[in-house]
Amino acid sequence: MSQTDAVPKPQETQPAPEIFPPEEEAQLLSESATEKSHANKAFTSGNYSSAIQGYEKALAVCPTYLEYDVAVLRSNIAACHLKLEEWKGAVKSATEALEALDRVDPPNMSARNQEGAGDAIEEVDDATEVRMAALTRSEKTVNDVHKLRTKALLRRAKARREVGDWSSLQGSLEDYQALQKPPHQLSSLDQKAVQVALRELPRRVDDAKNNEVAEMMGKLKQLGNGILKPFGLSTDNFQFTKDEKSGGYSMNFNQGQN
Repeated sequence: MSQTDAVPKPQETQPAPEIFPPEEEAQLLSESATEKSHANKAFTSGNYSSAIQGYEKALAVCPTYLEYDVAVLRSNIAACHLKLEEWKGAVKSATEALEALDRVDPPNMSARNQEGAGDAIEEVDDATEVRMAALTRSEKTVNDVHKLRTKALLRRAKARREVGDWSSLQGSLEDYQALQKPPHQLSSLDQKAVQVALRELPRRVDDAKNNEVAEMMGKLKQLGNGILKPFGLSTDNFQFTKDEKSGGYSMNFNQGQN
């Protein structure tokens, strides 16, 4: 290994976002809060499509570095999609909410600081520092971030579960498993829902995996038969035997099989 290979790469840091002057920030946040209030009323009345439009208007004027406020709006949009049974839209919005929270409170930082309360707080880059300062100005704490992260994760887990394909079910299982760990604190009702999901999902993941693999193999077989047909052969001429010790496969050719 060369000396250049041995030198660790410097950790990538995010550029600090440009922030507005205090009075302009306050004005934009006030406009965003007004739109959010209208959207909340639409949600309460059951007009979820209008609520989504209202939350998106609130997002349009909210400074992007106010990640907590952005995450609240994204999570609310996810809730609207859940009510409308628009599962993929809910997954997308909840994921965007979680990504916003990760920028103000990186998961690795929270985990390390929680594991060693007596250790020095992990250093953060300029971008995260700006976002944490914005969180403080809004009179929110890291505990508020944790609560919102739990809410968004619950919404994404439910939506992924409803999408129902192998990848989504696996993602839902991972979300529910994450919700069992600190710093997430669940209500008794949410805890019960998580436990039910954790009992049900492993079987659903396996079933979806087997179905998708079988479907894929069927398509490959159809493709193979199309290629082999001009030679008077089909995929039935090839038999695959699994070696239980190694997990590999051996192939046998049966010329008499039509």
